[in-house]
Amino acid sequence: MDLRDLAQDAEKMSSDAASTPESSVNEEVACGVTVELTGYSENAETTTGDVAGEAKEYTKETVIERLVTISESDGSEISRDEVSKLKQVFYNIRKNELLAEKQAFVDQGNEESAFAPMPDSMEQQMYELLNIIKNKKAQYIVRLESEREQNLQKKQAVIAELNSMAEDTDNVNRHYQRFRELSQEFKELGEVPPTAQTEIWRNYQLAVERFYDQLKVNKDLRDYDFKKNQEIKQLLIQEAEKLEDASDVVMAFRRLQELHDKWREAGPVAKELREEMWTRFKDVSAVVNKRYQAFFEERKAKESENEQSKTALCELIENIDLSSLSNHTAWEDATKIILKAQEDWKKLGFASKKVNNQLFARFRKACDEFFAAKAQHFRSLRETQSENLVKKTALCEKAEALKDSTDWKKTADEFVALQKQWKAIGAVDRKQSDAIWQRFQNAADYFFEQRKKNASLQRKSEQAALKVKQGIIEELKQLSLEATDRESSIARYRQLQSEWNKAGHVPFRDKERIYEAYRSEANRVFDALDMNRHKSGMANFVSGIEEMSDDKNRLFRERERIARALEQKRAEMKTYQNNLGFFNVKSSSGNSIMRDMERRMKRINDDVSSLEEKLRLIDSKIK
Repeated sequence: MDLRDLAQDAEKMSSDAASTPESSVNEEVACGVTVELTGYSENAETTTGDVAGEAKEYTKETVIERLVTISESDGSEISRDEVSKLKQVFYNIRKNELLAEKQAFVDQGNEESAFAPMPDSMEQQMYELLNIIKNKKAQYIVRLESEREQNLQKKQAVIAELNSMAEDTDNVNRHYQRFRELSQEFKELGEVPPTAQTEIWRNYQLAVERFYDQLKVNKDLRDYDFKKNQEIKQLLIQEAEKLEDASDVVMAFRRLQELHDKWREAGPVAKELREEMWTRFKDVSAVVNKRYQAFFEERKAKESENEQSKTALCELIENIDLSSLSNHTAWEDATKIILKAQEDWKKLGFASKKVNNQLFARFRKACDEFFAAKAQHFRSLRETQSENLVKKTALCEKAEALKDSTDWKKTADEFVALQKQWKAIGAVDRKQSDAIWQRFQNAADYFFEQRKKNASLQRKSEQAALKVKQGIIEELKQLSLEATDRESSIARYRQLQSEWNKAGHVPFRDKERIYEAYRSEANRVFDALDMNRHKSGMANFVSGIEEMSDDKNRLFRERERIARALEQKRAEMKTYQNNLGFFNVKSSSGNSIMRDMERRMKRINDDVSSLEEKLRLIDSKIK
């Protein structure tokens, strides 16, 4: 090795030593943020467009195959970006499958809200592979950290030996070959822990500078190297200045790290220019780093805000009291809350890396539990509604069997009872609710409409009967009571009695009044015409018995008829007597009813006496 080579190497190492103190603060900040950015990008979710593009190239099977391959590779070969994208592609495909399953479920006539997805075995396999990959990556990181610690110890040993050679001022030139070997060894050693990186570079460069300060080299060669290094560093400064206004802050920061690496590789410049050039480069780096720091601080603030919003959404769903959702409306209102929460979740960005996946798992768990409970509720509800449909169908059949009945009072009571039973039965499915209710209502409406028509006809009939009876009363008032017209008046009287009995019912409010008026006129006419119903009847009966006295069989048949009539009258009398014992008089209308009952009992008693007399007459003829 000649003096020129020795000088060039010396200048290069001196440049490394000069650059470290100037960039140590910036590198320390940059190093810390670089680690954070790398973690974020590896765990960031793929955009909708990227996932859609991946989904066209992958199937679930190919995703699983790729994950299997990755899980079998070494941890250093695992790309978190690729694993994250594969996971998102799988979720996108699974989402499309679930949408298709739900649509098929709805097309079969089911309620969309009752849909519950079937488990996917490949999804479970994916989770297992992800765990394997995660563990391998973690093991690799542990191994990498161990290697970094070993590298740190080796580099510290190199620095210690460099410092020892620098202290031997009399033999610096003799140590130069070993110096180069140590410098090359230091560069070939791998990474050290990020927290020690700045300190180890600073110590190394200080040791190199101490060594070069003791090394006497050719000044011309040093000046040549200084000029060459100055040109390189000026270009690095110019390129760094372009990064100040770059739109992509992350890209600008990463490019700045590359420029810092090249700055370290470049040799030193003239001593009078070192501070000036480093200050320019450091100031530009500070601007880029400040923008980068502001970007991540803003992102952290947004992530913190998103974390709070996502936590609030989780709590919103978790606080829904499922036990209080007892009807369809309550479940639908709660479902709207869940769907709104899911829409709001999609609009939110990421939370911090350490909690984002936990929050999503918590949110998904709360949603799954709600929809599982809802599906169970509606399955149970459909079973209950089916039972209710059977019960209401039975009530419809009963109502349809009763709708043509003319026993208005009894049937109306039965319809009221059926309506109470209907209200006591729970709801049926909405698709059948209107039809089954209309069927029941049609039967009830038909009956009550017929009853209404009948009541209207009955009222008209009663009014017509009232007019007829009023006419009979008026005719009784006008009936001639002269002796010369006695026979015709009696005949007309009896005819009017027959017409009265055939006239039918009058309105209830007029019943007592019209009957009293009729009875008063009838009694008046009866007394005036001296018509004894018993005497007249007995005369006719005696005449008839005389005609059949020669025919014993006819007499026996007549006696049987009279005996049956007598028993019937006695039974009727007993019934009236029993009813009279339970009857209480509390009003004028009650007095009228009492008088009517007494009048009927007197008439029955007269009939009993007449029938007994007729039996005695027949018995005398038979003997």
